[in-house]
Amino acid sequence: MKKKLLASLLSLTMVAGLAACGSSDGGTGTDTGAESGTQAAEDAGSGDAGSTTETASEIDTSEHVKIKYMTTGGKPDNTATDDMLAQLNAILTEKVNAELEIYYIDWTDYLSVYNLTLAQMDGTVDLVGTATDWLDAWPNAKNGAFLELSEEMLQTYAPQTWASVPAENWEYCKYDGEIYLMPEDNYAQWTNHGFSYRLDWAKEAGLTDGVKSWEDMTTYFKYVKEAYPDVQPWDSDGTQYATMVGGWISSHSNYVSIDGINSGAMWGGTKDDLYTIYSPYITDTDSLVEFAELMKEWDEIGVWKTDVLNNTSSDNREDFRVGKTAAEQHHTQTWTDLCSPGHTNNTIFADDDDAEVGFFYFGEETGNVTALSITHGAMAVSAASENPERALMVYDLLRNDEECYRLFNYGIEGVQYNVNDEGLRETIADADSIVTNYWWGRNDDLEIRDATMNWDAIDALYAEYDGIKIEYPYGQFIPNVDSISTQIDQINEIHTNYMKQIAFGKYSGTAEEIVAEYQQALKDAGIDDVTAELQAQIDALYK
Repeated sequence: MKKKLLASLLSLTMVAGLAACGSSDGGTGTDTGAESGTQAAEDAGSGDAGSTTETASEIDTSEHVKIKYMTTGGKPDNTATDDMLAQLNAILTEKVNAELEIYYIDWTDYLSVYNLTLAQMDGTVDLVGTATDWLDAWPNAKNGAFLELSEEMLQTYAPQTWASVPAENWEYCKYDGEIYLMPEDNYAQWTNHGFSYRLDWAKEAGLTDGVKSWEDMTTYFKYVKEAYPDVQPWDSDGTQYATMVGGWISSHSNYVSIDGINSGAMWGGTKDDLYTIYSPYITDTDSLVEFAELMKEWDEIGVWKTDVLNNTSSDNREDFRVGKTAAEQHHTQTWTDLCSPGHTNNTIFADDDDAEVGFFYFGEETGNVTALSITHGAMAVSAASENPERALMVYDLLRNDEECYRLFNYGIEGVQYNVNDEGLRETIADADSIVTNYWWGRNDDLEIRDATMNWDAIDALYAEYDGIKIEYPYGQFIPNVDSISTQIDQINEIHTNYMKQIAFGKYSGTAEEIVAEYQQALKDAGIDDVTAELQAQIDALYK
């Protein structure tokens, strides 16, 4: 593999992808608490943090500074975060003579506001939460918004982070040969999609091992419709069309999609040939026809309401929690909440002692699972920071110091949470939650597992994933879509218009006819030209 990132392979208009997965218990993000661990510097090959020219004791921290951390999400509406920061800043002051402030970017028009804040280069922020697949990390690196982080700088000012990140992971944080990001590479999370469903009902339907295929899902939906007539099998709001067809393709091929080109993830390679690019939406005609036929069957069964494409009032997830629906289509992190009897509002477990929640993940039939990119969440330093060295020192503590980590992720022990005799974290009832939205440096070595979660089920599924997963293979690919943006826009529109009909069985004529019409529209929009251009860029980087 060529160790380069060509400047020409960069778009200023990368498509925003999957947003970070926030938790419902305040604090940071979805809490997995998986215990994967990282290796020490000598095992990872990152280098010896003690060999730098300046040691921590020699760093001049005589001047007290404020470090502003920018993150996405709205400001908290209570004082809990301020109270936590008061305790955290006392520690930061003692250790590195700095204090932390949080600069929130509200979700409303978040990407534009986020990028504009960075582009101002006025020293407003120091530490920047970012991501390569949904927060324009590479365009901002190219535009000069982020500081180049030399190995010596990282070894000196963020030695624990430097030592814990393997050398190969630092490679994924480079643009044009320079490190710009610190990856969230020691935190287990899964955002691959699938269906949460009532495992106890599936067993009643004769699926003794639960749902393991799309055909099993059909059997399950038919049973629910007959046995539980007051329950809507899946009260979809009609927005899951792209995820549905993408899940079908993953389940019936070894396709591996490239993030960030368009919202449908319509280009990629295969596990056997990652760097030969194609679009299964053009090539896999028979599979798409089969998908269209099955979705027509689901529509006729009554899996969703007849007005599914206009069902804006649906709150399916909450209805699933209380037993009004039988399935919820979202990612694994959502299932970890839904399968846990102690989690918020899951009254199905209180109402039915036999209730269980299983998860049918897309790709299960073919063992086709790709791990989340380690730069799905990452931390950068603003190039306009007046105190970049101290910003790195603060980040190193937030990521690696147990006392700082617990405060910043969970709040104040005895106020927001307690740790029980089993070492699990119990949220204190009616306590105001902290809001730090720290999705950029979580560390499984310091996580405190949530006592409300069903860890037996979660650990079993994560172990299954770990046994079949491949690492995301396109982490250094920065597609330049300038010359093909018009075609991609047209393809997006075509994909949306047709797949809404196909994925919910709301098309006229036969499955063969609608798929042929869809594929011809894609060809007319120039999908073959887009594929050829992406192949040329992939060849320049990887071949």
